[in-house]
Order: sequence, then structure tokens, then C-alpha cells
Amino acid sequence: MKTEKQKMLSGELYNASDCELTKERTNARLLLKELNDSREDELENRQSILKKLIPNAGDNLSVQPPFYCDYGSNIKTGENVFFNFNCVVLDVMPVEIGDRTLFGPNVQIYTATHPLHYKERSSGLESAKPITIGEDVWIGGSVVICPGVSIGDRTVIGAGSVVTKDIPSDVFAGGNPCRVIREINQD
Repeated sequence: MKTEKQKMLSGELYNASDCELTKERTNARLLLKELNDSREDELENRQSILKKLIPNAGDNLSVQPPFYCDYGSNIKTGENVFFNFNCVVLDVMPVEIGDRTLFGPNVQIYTATHPLHYKERSSGLESAKPITIGEDVWIGGSVVICPGVSIGDRTVIGAGSVVTKDIPSDVFAGGNPCRVIREINQD
């Protein structure tokens, strides 16, 4: 029989109130409180907290507090990833981010979702879909990235966009819903 965490990580409906999951979220929130309350001149302390919160981060992860996430352990970053102020990552399932990717302020990354049918939704069960963001991507301020989306390498997502579907590599995309506006010639 699968645990609720195993169900969560496999994309099945699961009970988020499970004791193990609640404990992991509480631990993440305690680390987030330390991070978000840290002073600008406490860079070593911030890096220490980030290593505990996001153990799968590549070298030189930079986060401008405040920052929020569900677990932290389901976030995997490449090297030199930057999150500007007030980003939220609901990492119920894996969020994979490539090297040198930049996030503007107020970016929201949501793997979590809920059943569409009200009876199933009112049961308290939820599910999630993973998100993949490539290398050298720039996500503009206040972008919302919805569950199950992939964004290709070297792509730029315009500020305020709502990304509901996969976006290919080497494009500028924007809007609500986000769509490809033009290709970017990388030569």
C-alpha cells in the first residue's frame, strides 16, 4: 500500500493532511521563516538555510527573500539560478530548473492542483503535475506557471503571463494564456 507521500510524488490523488507530509511542510516553513527574517548582510546564513531547504540546488542558487515553497525538497535547480523577491514554488511534485535561469519578482510556480468535480474536491484530496524549466530561461515578473508545464531552453516569458501549456525553446512568449509571440534568433 502506498503512503500519501508516494501517491503525491506519483501524481495520484493524495491526502495533504497526512502526518508525514504535514511534518515536512512544517519543517520547510520553519526554514522559510529563518530565511525570510534574515538580514541582507547575512549571506552565509542564507546559503546555509537554502542548502537545508532546497538540498537539490546547484551551485550559486540566489534567492531574494521573501521566498515561499511547500517542501523545498522537490525543487531541483541547476547552477546560477536566481529568484527575485516574493516568489512562490508549490513543489508538491518535482520542479526542475536548468542552469542560469532567472525569475523576476512575484513569480508563482504551481505543481499542485485539485479535482474538477466538486464531490472529489470536497473530499480534501488533491494531486499535482511536475514542472520543468530549461536552461538560460528568463521568467518575467508576476508570471504564473501552471501544473504540468514545460518551458524550453533559452526562452523568455513576458511579465504577467499565465503559462498553461508547454512553451518551446528559443521563443519569446507572453499573455494570458501564454502563447509564443516570436522566435528568438540566438546567433
